[in-house]
Parts: sequence; structure tokens; C-alpha cells
Amino acid sequence: MMSKRFLLPLALSMILLVLPAVASAKAENSAMLSILPAKGCAEGWVMDGKPALFTGENLFDHINGEAELYFPYGFDSLATARYIRKAASGSEIAADVYRMGSLLDAFGIWSNYRKADTAGCALGTDCVLSSSQMLFYQDRYFVRLQATGTPTPAQETFIACGRALSQKLPQGKGRPGELELLRVRGVVPRTERYLPQSVLGYPFFRRGLTAEANLTGQQAQVFVVIEDSAAAARKAFDQYLASLKESGRDAKLTGTGDRVSLDGSDPLYGKVIVEQSGRYLIGAIRLQDTAAMKPVIEELKNRARGRP
Repeated sequence: MMSKRFLLPLALSMILLVLPAVASAKAENSAMLSILPAKGCAEGWVMDGKPALFTGENLFDHINGEAELYFPYGFDSLATARYIRKAASGSEIAADVYRMGSLLDAFGIWSNYRKADTAGCALGTDCVLSSSQMLFYQDRYFVRLQATGTPTPAQETFIACGRALSQKLPQGKGRPGELELLRVRGVVPRTERYLPQSVLGYPFFRRGLTAEANLTGQQAQVFVVIEDSAAAARKAFDQYLASLKESGRDAKLTGTGDRVSLDGSDPLYGKVIVEQSGRYLIGAIRLQDTAAMKPVIEELKNRARGRP
């Protein structure tokens, strides 16, 4: 049995190890809450009550029904507060600042909410603004401002609140480098999305990008599956091919090594083409005319070849 003489130093050592971690967590929490302007986010708009902080353990308490969407994007914490008009009641703005796993994750969760036809705004790395909501991302942070009640706040109020938040976030990292893969002719702007798991709903397509494409009137959805190596990409390619065969669909296979391609029919998405380029899988679904979309696929492949 260990004597008290040894237990006391052991307990003290454990405390000394835990204390820095606790102090670091408190500092991070304080930094998150400090992003929310305590006095107000726009002229005449003041904070109602105190800000709140949520982590993975209690995020459901704030956005029950949506919380599971955030976890694959590396959700870390959320700072939130409500702002009301000091001179009149009836409307409020809920300000939510999410700290995600990375810049790409912040873009990913933002792109999940952003709609292509919503007007843009000059805040953060990219921003959209409607009559009742502002969404932007900056560094690894996703910001959502949501108005409720009447009258609806003016767009100038959203912009002022968004600017107050943006100024307290890390600056200057720009768009995720992975989005360069989709910067090709035919890809419809503001339709790009990042999915951290199950691209197209297939678990073997572990993560990647999607976007709408329109070339000479021919529409489709293009995608890029991102793998860690060419061998991993080939494995995902083979799993997809096997799934098509299991569903009784035809697929024409050409090429060898890490330069293979298939042209077939997907049970969920109709005509499909998928081609491997190193550690990437490039493809298109819901094809109307396979030949018409080939130039987009070729440009996507060229983009992939230019990346490690």
C-alpha cells in the first residue's frame, strides 16, 4: 500500500499538470466571449443580458436539431449574445460566433447555409446578406446574425454588427486553398460546398468539394473527392465501381494505375463520370450530355495535377 508520504507529492504533481490546461481553457473561453461587443454591436443596439458560451457537450441546448451538422466540421465552441434596440422594442438580433476546426471547415459550414442567389456583402472572407440574416466566415470562424421580430433591422445595422465582430477575429487568411480546385470554366459561382464526410452520400468518398456546373447550357453537379494518397483515391474509386455493379448498373472502365476513369449510371444521380488524378477523384453527376461536360472535367483534372 502506497504511503501518505508518496501520495501527497503525486497529488500535487497531478494538480500542477491540470492547472495549466484549466487556465488555458478559461483564457480561450474568455477570448471567445470577448468577440461579442459588450456595449452594443451597432448604434442604438445594446446587448440584452450576458453572452453565453457553448461547447460540444451542450451545443444541443442552443441549436437542437442542428448541432450534429457542426461536429464533422470540427466544431470547437460557440459564443452567442442577443442585441436589442435601446429606443424601441419588438426586434432583436442573435449573434452567433462559431469556432470551427479550420479555415476549410468554417467555409464548409458557411457554404451549407449560403444560397447562390443571396446578395453578397463585403465582410470577412465571404459574406451573404438577406433581409433577416447575415452569414460570413473568417479564418476558422463562422458568424451568423439572425433577426427576429418587427420591424426588421436595416441592412446598415447588420453591416455595422458584422463589422464589429469581424474586427475582433483573426485577419487575412483568405479563402481555403482547396477551392482553387473548382476555379474552372463552367462552375457556377457561389455553389461550391465542402463536405467533411460522405460526399454524395457515399461513405467511401470521405471528404471533398461539390459545385453546380453549366457549360453551353448543359447542367451537372461536379465533385472532387480529396484523399491522402493516390492509393487511397484508387481504393475509393474501386469501392464506388463495386457499388455500381452491386446495384446492377453498367460502368465502362478505362485507364490504368492512378489514371483510371469510369463512365456509367448511378442509381441515385443518373449519368456519371469519375476519373482519378493522383490523390483526387474528379467527377460529375446528373449529366445531360457527357461529352458536353468533358471540358469541365479536364480543367478540374488539370487543377488537381497542379496541387500536391
